[in-house]
Amino acid sequence: MHLFTVNSSFLIPHSSFSVAIIGGGPAGLMAAQQLAEAGMAVQLYEAQATVGRKFLVAGHGGFNLSNAEEIAAFSERYGQEAGRFAGLLHHFSPNDLRAWAADLGIETFVGSSGRVFPVAAHKPAAVLRAWLGRLRALGVEINTRHRWLGFVGAAGLRMRNEREGAGQEFTLEPEATVLALGGGSWTKTGSDGAWAPLLQNIGVPVVPFAPANCGAELAWSMFVRDKIGRTPLKNIALRVNDGPAIRGEIMLTAYGVEGTPVYALTPQVRAALAGSGPATLHLNLKPDLSPAALLLKLKQPRGKLSFAEFLKKALHLGAPVPTLLREVRADVATLGPEELARLLVAIPLNVTGLRPLEEAISTAGGVAFEAVDEHLMLRQRPGTYVAGEMLDWEAPTGGYLLQGCFSTGAWVAQAIIGSQLARGSSEQ
Repeated sequence: MHLFTVNSSFLIPHSSFSVAIIGGGPAGLMAAQQLAEAGMAVQLYEAQATVGRKFLVAGHGGFNLSNAEEIAAFSERYGQEAGRFAGLLHHFSPNDLRAWAADLGIETFVGSSGRVFPVAAHKPAAVLRAWLGRLRALGVEINTRHRWLGFVGAAGLRMRNEREGAGQEFTLEPEATVLALGGGSWTKTGSDGAWAPLLQNIGVPVVPFAPANCGAELAWSMFVRDKIGRTPLKNIALRVNDGPAIRGEIMLTAYGVEGTPVYALTPQVRAALAGSGPATLHLNLKPDLSPAALLLKLKQPRGKLSFAEFLKKALHLGAPVPTLLREVRADVATLGPEELARLLVAIPLNVTGLRPLEEAISTAGGVAFEAVDEHLMLRQRPGTYVAGEMLDWEAPTGGYLLQGCFSTGAWVAQAIIGSQLARGSSEQ
């Protein structure tokens, strides 16, 4: 890798093939490891003071590294990019990820939901420490507080060292580059999407960022906002309009609803909001009861029980369900069994918007796949590869996001290794 300071001509040569990686998240770190294991000289640049910040944030709500689903079902989690991710997952699968963790001394297990977790002794910080220790042993040079400023010429990268005061600018000329700069949410981790104009400036199409895996906003009345606070609803099913239902647990909040089923339905909600029709979440409070069984319970005599007391006795539906039902249907307490049964399995929640991008767990949008070839190399800039969340894909929580980042990082590493091997063969 050739390193030049601005207005200077000195360089530091490396005897082996040199790669610059911009971004120290899961995709960039995985690419760095595999490239270094192949004997390449790897320098990684991260604008923040430490690497892996979003990796650590991902562990706050339960550190699921991947999922134990079969590849066919797993790849479908990536929506319109399912076919592409089937290939990526075959190259670096959830089993490969577990083997990688084991090689670092990190034992994993499959939870009841199918999610893959490190055992309790291995917190996110411990996993990252083990990983960085391996990278150091492989000779990967990690440069923090170094910001990428754009391209120079056919292969150059403008960089700024922000460790020292105003910062010193310099130019890199690696033989290959991996861009792994993340999406546009959780800016405090460095995933701020500021890279988008730098790629658009050279003609790379970038799909506008949009929140993914985020809460949905509802037009609650002030009474409900004050009454509900943050209250979970467990063992429910949720769907958008007439789409498929997602089972799980949601949280009622002052702004609306959040939780795994809501996050999984974000693409459908976003599409509905962008269209001319309504974006309505239909909440089923009793997905395990057949229509006949539900109706039978609702036909029990109420006697002198209040509506809230009857719901609790007949269906074990306590607070805040009566409040929620009255919010969507003022006369709910007077409904007959048949009409109440229909409401309980399809409570309409009209979505007015999604939570801001900054709050979203992940990002839709990014570098359009039409801008890269099958190796994830930019068509506009040969030798420059893109990995991780900065590509235009999305997936639900549950291990699919991290696995997608790991798999794309491994994919571009293999592509670079393959190109170098092919070059070496042609030179013999």
